[in-house]
Amino acid sequence: MYPDIIFDDIGSFPLPPDISKDWIAQAVASRQEDEKLFQIIALSMQQKIDAGVKVPTYPQFQDMNKQFLDIIDDPDCTDEPLLVRESEANILEMEALTSLAGEYMAQHGEALKLRVCFTGPLELYQHEFGGTSYSDVLLTIAKSIDRFIKKAIDFSSGLEVATVSIDEPSIGINPQIMHGDEDIIKALTLAGQTAHSHGIDTEIHLHSPLNYKLICEVPSINVIGVESAANPSYLNLIDNSDLTASDTFLRVGIARTDIFGLTATLNEKYNTNVWKEPERLTEVVTQMETPQVIAGRLSNIYGTFGDSIKYAGPDCGLGSWPSQDMAQQLLKNTAQGLEMFYQEF
Repeated sequence: MYPDIIFDDIGSFPLPPDISKDWIAQAVASRQEDEKLFQIIALSMQQKIDAGVKVPTYPQFQDMNKQFLDIIDDPDCTDEPLLVRESEANILEMEALTSLAGEYMAQHGEALKLRVCFTGPLELYQHEFGGTSYSDVLLTIAKSIDRFIKKAIDFSSGLEVATVSIDEPSIGINPQIMHGDEDIIKALTLAGQTAHSHGIDTEIHLHSPLNYKLICEVPSINVIGVESAANPSYLNLIDNSDLTASDTFLRVGIARTDIFGLTATLNEKYNTNVWKEPERLTEVVTQMETPQVIAGRLSNIYGTFGDSIKYAGPDCGLGSWPSQDMAQQLLKNTAQGLEMFYQEF
């Protein structure tokens, strides 16, 4: 049977060379330069589309915690402490993409499918309260995330939320997490309930799959993301029978995004700092993360997990990559790698 694997990306992307993170933060806070800000977001999104990403995430240039906490912590934007008012649960990037979505609709005759990423309730709780355990507070934050998700789904303007991702990098890594399994399951279930009720794939993006069985118990999450390109051994932790039993799928990483690890290999090869030699730096996408390598990874993973794989793409975001051109080339290589994989069938 011909596999149907969706090519998506995690979100973050390099800024144009003349734009800084500080400028982005200032523009988001003041909303005085929306035209320029929206153009930067839209042009970066167009690069993902042109690279062949089927369900791209809006370019994430904001801090993953601050983007949500600035609203959740604002008394003027909440119904009660930490519970965002539905009218204020906005994703600025979706507004920025409305013009692009209109152009896409005119060209393709359909809405632009989008993967929308939300920082998870546990991650936001850890950022705000550290190693404490207040279950009611965690659940309130989870309800806020669900309201952000609902607002994104209801947002039209030619955009279709095809996939929701809840980003929880601390699960399985951060020893400060004091909440028990029951609280975590409740919080994640609540955060994903609206997406689940709409039949939208809801993914959790983890940096370690150590606690994947716990995620299989969350009824509103049906996709587990694994950074399996840089860490293929992560997949050894997962039993496919657990996925099948819980009707859970995988989102597998098939292209490495750990740019500092990749360039360290080049530094050793040339005994130099390749960040100062752009012509050698590009070997990351011309000789290392090639379509052939990417296709081979997916073939190996598919041999173990088969139809449990629903999504594939780069391991993580590309925000720390040296340029938009290099980041886009990795996405193009990934698209070509997927095509090479399909040719096996």
